[in-house]
Amino acid sequence: MIVYSSTKSEFRQDVLNNRIEEQILEAYQRHLGHSTNQSEINSWKNSMQYMSNALEDTNIPNDTGVAIEYKIPQTAKRIDIILTGINEQNKSTAVIVELKQWSDAQLTDKDAIVKTYLGGGEREVNHPSYQAYTYAALLEDFNEAVQEQGIKLKPCAYLHNMVADDVIKHTRYEPYLSNAPTFIRSDAAKLTDFIKQHIKHGDAGKVMFEIDNGKIRPSKNLADKLLSMLQGNEEFYMVNNLGVSHNLSYAKIQK
Repeated sequence: MIVYSSTKSEFRQDVLNNRIEEQILEAYQRHLGHSTNQSEINSWKNSMQYMSNALEDTNIPNDTGVAIEYKIPQTAKRIDIILTGINEQNKSTAVIVELKQWSDAQLTDKDAIVKTYLGGGEREVNHPSYQAYTYAALLEDFNEAVQEQGIKLKPCAYLHNMVADDVIKHTRYEPYLSNAPTFIRSDAAKLTDFIKQHIKHGDAGKVMFEIDNGKIRPSKNLADKLLSMLQGNEEFYMVNNLGVSHNLSYAKIQK
């Protein structure tokens, strides 16, 4: 389910007119039947300005699809932003962007886990690249439209308030960074280049419509991985918040 859906030009106009958080909130209430807290509303107001700046480049088509707060079916997971269009090989493409307002992060000795300040204290949370990659893996493994239409999914993370990258891009997290790059405050131009690399033509949101209407269907690749796991091989990590699992939530980890 998509909360907010538009094109690049419409989205940037909503940001320019200082109404983007109102538009998202109205859509949120309409689709979910309830409101949300002021902290999340403020995050929309803040983060969407940075996202709009990243889309300013004229080489990113004006009719590039922009979907905000896409809820992955059968999970509690919401993808912050999905940009859709057509790539250089004329393939339908969706760029998944995980947005974070973090200013800093600390290393931990746990796989794919960092520590940052959230909700009034320091907390251990998933690395943003890991988070973005698992969202792509969920769609690849369970969305019929992605499977049948060969929609290319390109995940990344954008930490627009973070200045230092020594922790967030530490070699400890390379398996996840290589699959879903993380961009910090000084990487705005690199994020723009990443988007331009994968979206050459706009689609007016058609690809997102196909994803949103795709039936839940486990892929053959997922079945093969499950069989391998049952045979004793390590193939999956649960997508979770430090141990709290969700239905249909597995992520492929590249070996």
